[in-house]
Amino acid sequence: MSRKLFGTDGVRGRANTHPMTAEMALRLGAAAGRYFRRDGRNRHRVVIGKDTRLSGYMLENALTAGLTSTGMNVLLLGPVPTPAVGFLTRSMRADLGIMISASHNPAEDNGIKFFGPDGFKLSDEAEAEIEAIVAGEVAPAQPANIGRARRIDDGRGRYMEYAKTTLPSGLRLDGLKVVLDCAHGAAYRAAPDVLWELGAEVIPLGVKPDGFNINDGVGSTHPQACAEAVRAHGAHLGISLDGDADRVVIVDQTGRVADGDQIMALLAGRWAAQGRLKGGALVATVMSNLGLEHFMAAKGLRLERTRVGDRYVVERMREGGFNLGGEQSGHIVMTDYATTGDGLVAAMQVLGAMAETGLPASDLVAQFEPVPQMLKNVRYAAGADPLAAEPVRRVIAEAEARLAGTGRVLIRKSGTEPLIRVMAEAEDEHVLREVVDGIVAAVEQAA
Repeated sequence: MSRKLFGTDGVRGRANTHPMTAEMALRLGAAAGRYFRRDGRNRHRVVIGKDTRLSGYMLENALTAGLTSTGMNVLLLGPVPTPAVGFLTRSMRADLGIMISASHNPAEDNGIKFFGPDGFKLSDEAEAEIEAIVAGEVAPAQPANIGRARRIDDGRGRYMEYAKTTLPSGLRLDGLKVVLDCAHGAAYRAAPDVLWELGAEVIPLGVKPDGFNINDGVGSTHPQACAEAVRAHGAHLGISLDGDADRVVIVDQTGRVADGDQIMALLAGRWAAQGRLKGGALVATVMSNLGLEHFMAAKGLRLERTRVGDRYVVERMREGGFNLGGEQSGHIVMTDYATTGDGLVAAMQVLGAMAETGLPASDLVAQFEPVPQMLKNVRYAAGADPLAAEPVRRVIAEAEARLAGTGRVLIRKSGTEPLIRVMAEAEDEHVLREVVDGIVAAVEQAA
């Protein structure tokens, strides 16, 4: 069953523009409610969290109307990180979890992500079924079966207490000075409080959301702000989360930025040494650096690759019984702790390693030398398909032949924006630039 409404991470778009309208949110809520109430009973519940975008109010109310119209009881969490929704969906025995967020995108965008009763994101098949219901007529509940809605005031606190349990009992972060950039997003209260309660000295950044400033010059897509603060304050570490706190990048004490690949390498190496790495493998996407693959092989471990999207990483982890995976962008999935990427918990694993080993961050988050990699994005008009153009296919084939045995080329459409992502890796940086620029030029001309 094909999907047109759902992308690689739920439904996403510009607020008040299809599909991110109140009308569509209402229909999505009603369709999801009907999908999860197929047995007709009136005991079902859904938890809804959101980040700090202004449009979150609109979408939250519309989803609530749609869900209650089909008999779902709605529990409203307010601003909480995406992993909190996954955790609380299971903890509160809900049938469905929904996160309203466009993650690292700018404030004018928003999105709707769905979680099943097990706390994991819905499968492609489930999303396709919900999309089919949206396209048809959604049968409302009888008047006596309309659902109720209520606010859950302590959802953030429940998640915070759980997050703290992911560090070994008795381990404290005393003496560590940490810059924590929350991107003016969903973790702006939870993350600083957790680290402070564990003993760290926290220098907060990006903790004053106003509905419009989420990810604006801060957060994991703009780690320079965190790096500058680390150097200015002489901090031991910088943590830069994204708008919904399901991804993280780390800044060492010198201001150098470490992406998700380096974080995964650190955790994989430590967990393998401790006998905790299930299956002797790490699951990552095709975007992860070749250097990570070489690092894993040198330790006698495997790197299993999936298509781009943390949902596909999680699917492979569950299929193979693996407990560590993620994306170069900073989604770190640790199924021992969470059902989705959790930026705060991943950062705490790095802090825990610092506390246990006494080593500086620069020694811990530079596990391998990356193979030179270049990524460029090309925007294209709706309805266009630049990758189908013969000149583009020819240039890509020539690039693949040129890098055969010394690098690789990866061209794909973004699942969340109208972008063609052109990525290549090669030992020779001059050749790398020529290859990427050549493909970008061809795609731009076709677009």
